[in-house]
Amino acid sequence: MTVMTGPRHPRRSDALSRARILEAAIEILDTEGEGGLTLRAVTAHLSTGRGAIYHHVTSKDDLLAAAADSIVAAVPGETVRELALGVFEAIDAHPWAGAQLARDPSQPAVLRLWKRVGAALTGLGVTGPARSDAGAALVNYVLGAAAQHAAGARRAADGVSRRDYLEKLAAEWAASDDDELVRESAALLAGHDDRRQFLAGVDIFLAGITR
Repeated sequence: MTVMTGPRHPRRSDALSRARILEAAIEILDTEGEGGLTLRAVTAHLSTGRGAIYHHVTSKDDLLAAAADSIVAAVPGETVRELALGVFEAIDAHPWAGAQLARDPSQPAVLRLWKRVGAALTGLGVTGPARSDAGAALVNYVLGAAAQHAAGARRAADGVSRRDYLEKLAAEWAASDDDELVRESAALLAGHDDRRQFLAGVDIFLAGITR
């Protein structure tokens, strides 16, 4: 007696890949933040099973590190200024990446940035211990300043709310300290442009490096 069975479902042509998992993770992180990222959320987003996810990533920490690395890998540019601005804009577009990149200096994304900055410094004629010192200072500045900007941007999503946020912050600064520098900075804060100030800092580094 022949047992009739239903038709077999053809194997999916869009087989799950690590790249697709990272794409889904970044989509979740961009819309819901780090708190919304779980392996269960990724499996639901991809309509797949958890076993398929574990074949490519081992944990949420692994997924976060890999997602941040894919963001840094996509940053364009070869010069120090191009790389710095690219990282700033990448973290501005993906604020969660700022916190992740500050979490562990040995993660792939930070090492990738280190090597790219090192190559750019070599192109400027900086070698030996000076290259290591300059690279450390520059990478720390870029990641720290970009992450701080992204954190502030999350508190003020549009131009009006950002101006209100900066005016309130300036008033708090001025009220908290009589120091001349603090008051001067507070007075300038309302018209503050994070991107312009960030690049000014990069240019200061470059001026010192190339002297």
